[in-house]
Formats: sequence, C-alpha cells, structure tokens
Amino acid sequence: MTDIVVVESPSKAKTINKYLGDKYRVLASFGHVRDLPARDGSVRPDEDFAMDWEADDRGAKQINEIARALKGAKTLYLATDPDREGEAISWHVRQMLEDKNALKGVQVERVTFNEITKSAVKTAMAQPRDLDTPLIEAYLARRALDYLVGFTLSPVLWRKLPGSRSAGRVQSVALRLVCEREAEIEVFKTREYWTVEAALLTPGGAPFPAKLTHYQGRKLEQFDLPNEAAARAAEAAVKAGAFAVSAVEKKRTRRNPPPPFITSTLQQEASRKLGFSSQHTMRLAQQLYEGVEIGGDTVGLITYMRTDGVQLAKEAVGAIREQIGREFGDKYLPVAPREYQSKAKNAQEAHEAIRPTDITLKPEQVARMLSADQARLYELIYKRALACQMQAAELDQTSVDLTDGQGQTLRATGSVLAFDGFLKLYHEDQDDPSGDEEGRILPPMAKGDPARTGSVQASQHFTQPPPRYSEASLVKKMEELGIGRPSTYASILGVLRDRNYVKLENRRFIPEDRGRLVTAFLTSFFAHYVDTGFTAQLEDQLDQVAEGAANWRDVLRAFWEGFSGAIEQTKGLKISDVIDALDADLGPHFFPTREDGSDPRACPSCGGGRLGLKLGRFGSFIGCSNYPTCQYTRKLAVEGGDQQDDTLVDGVRVLGQHPETGEDITLRRGPYGLYVQQGEPDPNDKKAKPRRASLARGMDGAKLTLDEALGLLSLPRLVGVHPETGQKIEANIGRFGPYVKMGALFASLDRDDNVLHLGLNRAMDLIAKKQESVRTLGAHPKDGGDVIVRKGRFGPYVQWGNMVANLPKGREMTDLALDEAVALLAEKGKALAPKGKAAKGAKAKPGVRKAAGTKEAAPKKPAAKTAATKKPAAAKKSATRS
Repeated sequence: MTDIVVVESPSKAKTINKYLGDKYRVLASFGHVRDLPARDGSVRPDEDFAMDWEADDRGAKQINEIARALKGAKTLYLATDPDREGEAISWHVRQMLEDKNALKGVQVERVTFNEITKSAVKTAMAQPRDLDTPLIEAYLARRALDYLVGFTLSPVLWRKLPGSRSAGRVQSVALRLVCEREAEIEVFKTREYWTVEAALLTPGGAPFPAKLTHYQGRKLEQFDLPNEAAARAAEAAVKAGAFAVSAVEKKRTRRNPPPPFITSTLQQEASRKLGFSSQHTMRLAQQLYEGVEIGGDTVGLITYMRTDGVQLAKEAVGAIREQIGREFGDKYLPVAPREYQSKAKNAQEAHEAIRPTDITLKPEQVARMLSADQARLYELIYKRALACQMQAAELDQTSVDLTDGQGQTLRATGSVLAFDGFLKLYHEDQDDPSGDEEGRILPPMAKGDPARTGSVQASQHFTQPPPRYSEASLVKKMEELGIGRPSTYASILGVLRDRNYVKLENRRFIPEDRGRLVTAFLTSFFAHYVDTGFTAQLEDQLDQVAEGAANWRDVLRAFWEGFSGAIEQTKGLKISDVIDALDADLGPHFFPTREDGSDPRACPSCGGGRLGLKLGRFGSFIGCSNYPTCQYTRKLAVEGGDQQDDTLVDGVRVLGQHPETGEDITLRRGPYGLYVQQGEPDPNDKKAKPRRASLARGMDGAKLTLDEALGLLSLPRLVGVHPETGQKIEANIGRFGPYVKMGALFASLDRDDNVLHLGLNRAMDLIAKKQESVRTLGAHPKDGGDVIVRKGRFGPYVQWGNMVANLPKGREMTDLALDEAVALLAEKGKALAPKGKAAKGAKAKPGVRKAAGTKEAAPKKPAAKTAATKKPAAAKKSATRS
C-alpha cells in the first residue's frame, strides 16, 4: 500500500520520492491550489468574513490527481513549506480533498522539514503533527485584510484619481517611505563647512596626518568653520604653530561577527555585494533550497530561506565549529558556541537561520554544479554561516593629540588589525578596516615628542541629503518598522516597480509622479491606514493570532469597522477636493522655488494664469487656471516608462493623413499608454472600430513620425521568405510584445530590435534560436496541420493543434520522426485545456492554430468553489498584493 506525500514543487517531489522509496508516492501541488476570485464578494464582512475560494484549472487538475492517487492509500502526508503559506496550502489541499470525499479512511498528517536532505525528510516523516490552526487563521486574516484593502480602496483610487493603478495594504506603506524620503531630499538645504588637516612628521621623520579639532581653545563643531575666510585663518594658525604630543591613548577593541542570514539580511547583502534584486535573490535561494544533483542524489544545499529567526540547530553549530577548527585552527574558535537573538521587530523565530545543509560542502566544491549566480549566493550564505561561529576580530586603536600651546589641537587616529578573527573569512560593509582612519598605522610617539608641520590644507565640504532607498536599505527599514514579513519583501518591491509607482536608477528607488500622487491621496484621505505605526500594530495582532492569543475575526472586525467608515466618507468627495489636497501636498515638488525669486506657478503662456495640478480622463497633468482661454498644459515626469508626449492636446495629436484613404492618423494616450489610430469611429455603426496599434517598446511618442505610425497600423509585415524552407517570415506586435513568425513558430524580438525595420537575416537568426526548442516535423498525414515537438517545463512533448503528448522518458526531441509523433498522439494524446472567455462552448479543431496575438477560444471549466471561513488566497495581483 502506497502512502501519498504532497509537496509544493515538482523538483522537490522528485527529490523526496528518492529519499522515501517505493512505499510513498510524492506529488506536487504547484503552490496554491485555489485562491480568492478577483471579484467583489469573495470576502463578505457582513457574513462574519465568510470567504469564497476558487480553483484554477491547474489547481483543480492537481487535486484530482492527488484524489486518484489516494485510492487505497492509508495516510496522506502534507509536506508543504514550513511557513504560513505552506501551512495554508496544506489546509487548502485537505479542504478540497474533503469536498471530493477523497479522504474517507485516510489519515491526514502534517510534516515539515527545514532542509531537503535525506536525514531531515526521514526525521520529519517520523514526527508528524496536526495542521496548525492558529497559523492558518493568521493566514486567513492576513489574506482577508489584503483583499478588503485592495478591492475596497483601489476602486476609490480609480474614481477619484484617474490614471492611478491600485493600492495594497503593505505596498502603500512602503511606497510612502520612498516618497517621504524623496520629499526630504527635495527640501534639503545644502550647507557649507570646512575642515583643516595637516601633514606632520615625527622627530625620526615618519609622516602621519592629523586633523584640527580645537581652534583658539574651543572644540570645533561641524559648522564652526562655515566659509573660506574662517578656514584660511585656522589654516594659518596651524602653519604658525609648533606642535608637540600632549596625549597618547591606546585601547584594544573587539568586533563580533554578524549573525547568520535571515531573509531580509540575505536580500540586503546580496543587493550590496552581488548587485542582485530581492526577487532574483529569492529565486536563487529557492533553487538552492530545492537542491542540485550530487553523487547521483539531489541534495538541498541550504535550509529554508523564508525565516526571521537567527538561531541555528545545535547539530549545525557543532558541525560549523568542527569545520572552523579543521580549516582555520583552534585560535579562530571561541570557547563556547555563539548564540544570537533577533533585533527585528515582530520576529517570529519559528525557523532556523539560513545556512548550508552540509557545512563540509565548500563553495568551490559545488560551483561546477551551479549557475554563476547560484554559486555566488551559496558562497555568501556559506561564509556568513561559518563566520558567525568564529572568534571576534581584535583591533588596536590609537589616538594622538598634539597641541601648540596657543589653543590649537590636532588629532591623529589609527586602527591596526591585531587579530583578524572572523574577518579572515567574511566582511560586512561596516567591518572593512580600510577606511580613512581605520587601517592606518601611526608611527611610535610618546608624550612630549615634538612634531614638525609639513603641508596644511583647508578643505571645503557640503552637507549631503539623506540617501534614496536602495532595495537593501528599504528592506532593512521595513524590517525595523515591523512592516511585512520575510516572504513578502521581494514581492512588495516588485509590485511598486510593476505598477510604475517607482523606478530604480543607479540601484536606488525614485518615486514616479504617479506614485507620489497615490501617496499624497492616501495620506490626505486615508492617513491612518498608510501609517507605519498602524501597519506594524496590525502585524502584531496577526502575530498574536498565529500564537493563538487572539481571535482572527475579532481582528478583522476591529479593522473593518474603521476602514469601511473611512471609505464611506470618500463617497461625497469631489474631484476638486482631491485636486486641492494633492496640489497643496505636492506643490513644492511640481513647482520648486526659483533662484531668481519669480513665481514658479506663473503660466509661461498667458502670463496671468496660475499653474496647478489637474486631473484628466487619463491621469494628472499641470494646467493653467485660465483654461479654456489658455490651453497651456505640461506633462508630469515620465511615469514608470509610460510613453508620454508633450504635444498631445486633450490626449490626441494628428500626425498626418493616410496616403490612400485620406483619414487622419492620430497619436493618442489611452489608459495603457500611447497608441496610433486611423480615422474616427463611425457614429452610425457602433460595432465598427477604427484601426489601432500600440507603440512598440522603446518608441518615443514625441518623435513618432507619420511613416512609423503607418508602419505600426500595417502590421503584420512581411520580412521575407526563408531561403531553405520557402516559408514566409512576418513581424508583428502581440500581447507580449514584438515577435517574428514563421509557420507555427514564434520568436520574441530582443529589446534592441525594431519591429518596423527588422531585416531577414536577423529574423532568421531569431527563428533559428527558437527552433532549438521547437521542431516542426511536418503536416499530419490524415487531417493536416503542423505536428510540432517542443521543449517543455517537464520535458519534451509533441503538439498537433490543441493535442499534446509527452515523449517517453529519456527520448530526445532531436531524433523524433513524424510517424512516431503521430502514433504517440494517437496513443497518449490529450487535449489542451482551452483558455479565454471568447470561446465559451467552442471547441478548437485539431491542426488549427489560433491567430497571433489573440486568445484561444475555449469553454471555461466550472471553478471548484467553496464558501467558508477559509484562507483568503492571494486576491488578484493588481489589486491586493501587499
């Protein structure tokens, strides 16, 4: 009798099945099997926060497969990830199987392991437990909150602030941090100050630098030398003085190693040292966690990467200490193991810190089995874990004061690394002893020794504004404030960029005007709900739910009562009220003070009007108060890469006329960016629509010509004929960007390719690269239509129209013949699940391929739906993702 184990990913399923043997069958859920449908009413506060859950096609398919596998099984082991999301996925799987009556006579157990190694998996299987109800309820509360904020607040944004996207519970607070930092930078006033440094010599002629710290008997503060005149006077006093050593102070300091990585610190260090984004770091860490093949076995290289606990298992600490002794010797090993406690607010510490599963697997040993980025991240994790148990570094710090007896004091400082300790292996930025003073060795000096003055230099400085947030510093700030959780940081930063609320420039976040408008709106009318303190307090309450100390519905009721009231108050909010509030809040940003003292809001067109923020159908712009007499407008800053054009009047610019029809060719701004249009809608035929085409990636609307617009409207265009196959090659723009097409083969254009000017050689090159993963075997001998073999996520497969069949295990796609493929389709062929609303009830014919850029017509499967107090799964990304 085979027991069933459910994990999240297929690669993990394959590995764990090897560890457990034939008595178990391991299946993947592919993450979440169901979610809150993205429509109103999926969470119903009036029904005590009842929730509707809906499975997509993949989720329903996986549950059906698990249900079939359970026939005859004695036990179902739910072995999803050891965090809230993993607990929730296990809960969903169980609920859906119960709804199918698939668990009769089957015992359900929950198992978790912090690393994918044979010993960890077998130990977990021997220690099953029940599902953690408080953890699930905390997840339900969090998902309900995210859904309610997203689907309640976002429509208010769309109505009252045209051109905005959507708002999320945590994402909006992170955006506020970025916008407030930018506002600080804008109002920052640079201040001048000077310092004086001298090059000195000991009696023996050894040089060393010193800085003026006291002038005319008074200690110098930062701005005590505010200008060049004061600095030159101080410089002259130093040059005229005869200095001697008045005091020598030496002390030894210890610097302890940093703790092992948690999710946030891993993202921060990977950003600083490797230049990785948070999302890229987490993708790589997931791959290292799921493992690579070593010696015929797939082994997880690191422990679970979503954690805020800094503690390590005793066995791991012991193994790390043994490795330190072997590699560095006993002098690098502390007498007792180091123990760490988290300083982060709301840290759960439910799991270990991130560490290698086997500390004897050195980075250089596994590098050849990893990609370059995987290897770099593994090395970072390895060194941090090893260093955290090493001896402290010791530094000898020396400071020497020299006086001239006339009120001037110079100070020389130096720091020498006496014992490198953990610094032998690992440096954080602040650990680097090579700065201006640290790392400097001062020559031997004693009290009373004279010093000869060499050059003296007065230097000008200016204060700097606070730095913009990097991914690393923003994650650190959110962690300090208790906003979000380890599993959410990467997605929060990704959402801010995806919605064009911020952009990354030189690895620093800069808010777009769209993001600043949204933040100004939320802080003006929903200040309580984008307050960092309130958001952190709500996280505290969710943590209490997870600990079983609070009722999740009580938390939701308390939140909803105030939030729904705030939403209700905006119903009577006039657009003019919104404009006034935003104009007052963002005035300094849009109309900065001019150096000549003139009015920054004076209209440059009519002279008598006042510029102010305006809201139009497609978003915000700057306009004159004398409209319509004065029609001066000014765009806001380019928003997140959206194409913009100053020359558009009321969102339209005429480029010229079509050479054949005489119709106007216009450039227009729509809710999804700029597009070109031929002619106007026919008022007598509402179904007839004018021809339209979106601008290709990289096109500048302000520089768009009539010829380019005509080229876009004439797509698809014939690039040429392939000299070997005789097939036509066409270029076009589809749902996912520009592409070339030959027969049934599609290949995306690179960022530097121009869809209007792409040549045949380049198109053939793109097609050739695509052919490496797709082969056309020929026409079906009976019914026609191309038979294709493709590389898929889970191996090569044959496709004919909407029929697919996997190749036998171990069979390569390169040597498959047409007759073999046809036989395979006849024997094992399955119809692809159709997609899209347009084809309800329609059935795709074999061998007939859908047109490029269109959705395939298909009947939609009825969703598996449950009304219950169950997990509010991630509601639609665009509205609710934190």
